Amino acid sequence: MRAVFLLLGSLLFVGPVNAAEPAEPAANRAAAAEHGAKAGSVAAAIKEVTQPVKPPSVIKEAPMSGADRTLARDAAQREEELGVRLKASLARLEKANIAARQAAQRPRPVPRPRVVPAEPIAMVPHATHWDYEGENGPLRWGRINPAWSQCDSGQRQSPIDIRDGIRVDLEQIYFDYKPARFSVLDNGHTVQVNLGAGNTITVAGKMYELVQFHFHRPSEERINGRNFPMVAHLVHKDADGKLAVVAAMITEGAASPLVQTIWNNLPLEKNETTSPSMTIDVNQLLPVQREYYTYMGSITSPPCTEGVLWLVMKAPIQLSAPQMAIFARLYPMNARPIQIGSGRLIKESN
Repeated sequence: MRAVFLLLGSLLFVGPVNAAEPAEPAANRAAAAEHGAKAGSVAAAIKEVTQPVKPPSVIKEAPMSGADRTLARDAAQREEELGVRLKASLARLEKANIAARQAAQRPRPVPRPRVVPAEPIAMVPHATHWDYEGENGPLRWGRINPAWSQCDSGQRQSPIDIRDGIRVDLEQIYFDYKPARFSVLDNGHTVQVNLGAGNTITVAGKMYELVQFHFHRPSEERINGRNFPMVAHLVHKDADGKLAVVAAMITEGAASPLVQTIWNNLPLEKNETTSPSMTIDVNQLLPVQREYYTYMGSITSPPCTEGVLWLVMKAPIQLSAPQMAIFARLYPMNARPIQIGSGRLIKESN
C-alpha cells in the first residue's frame, strides 16, 4: 500500500499538459509517452494491491475411526487423572513444607528429668507371710525369705533413734505437691495411699517423685529417745530408682481433713483398693516448719532394702483422737523395732 502512495505522489508533481502551449519536440513526446506508461503501471499496481486477499485454504483432517476416538478419549482421561494426582501431590508437599517450617520456628521444650512411673514400693508377694509380732515377726524376717537377708545382716537399717546429729545449714527441701488423684489400699500391714504422677521433692540437687504414703502406730523412728503416737511415711523415687522417705511425726490435736478423706475411702476388705473420683493435697501432711534430720537407712519392712535417704521432719503434724483411734482399730501395732546406728552420720537443720 505504501508503494501505491509513493506512485500517486510522483504523479502529482508532474501536472497536466496545457493545450495552448506550442508543440513539443520529439524528445518531449517520448518522455510523455514514458510517463503515460508509468501511470498505467501504477493503476495496475493499485488494482492488484486493493484486490481482496483470499483466505488460505483449510486443510481438512481425515475423519477418525471409532477406535481412534476411543484411544484419544482414553489418553485425554489419563492425562486429566495424572494432572489431578500431580496437583494433590504438590498440595501435600506444600502442606508438609509449611508444617516443617512452623515446627522449626517453635521453641523446643526443655526436657524435665525423667521420673519412674508411680508404682507400689517393695511390695512383698502375698504368698510370703510376715508380721510385726509372733513367729513371723521382725526377728525372723531375714530367715523367712533369702531375698530378705538384709533384714538381719544389713548395716544401714531403719528405723533408728535419731540423736547426736551434727547441726549444719541443710538445704531446704523443695516440696512441689499439688492436688492429685489417689487410691487407698489396705495391704494387710498398713493403710497405703498410692498417688498419680506430678508430686515431687527436690533435695541436694536431685528430684524424687512421690509414689505413696502410709502410716505406722506407734512411730517407728525415735527422736532423742522419744517416739510418737503415729508417723506418716511419704515414699519418693528418683529416675534411677533410688528412694527418699519423708517422715512426718503425728501427735494428737486438731483433725486432719486429708486423713479424714483417706478414712472415708477405706476399702472394706484387706488387699482391696478404692479409687475415689476426687483429689487430695499432700501438702496437708507436712508441718509448717520444714527443718529436718537426714541420714541413710533402709525401708522398714521386708526386703529391708538399704540405700534409702531419710528426711525426718523435726516438727510434728496433728490428727484428732477419733482419727487416731480408727487406725488403731485396724493396726494396733505395726512398727519395726529400733535398729543399731552402726556409727552412721546424722545431720540436722540449724
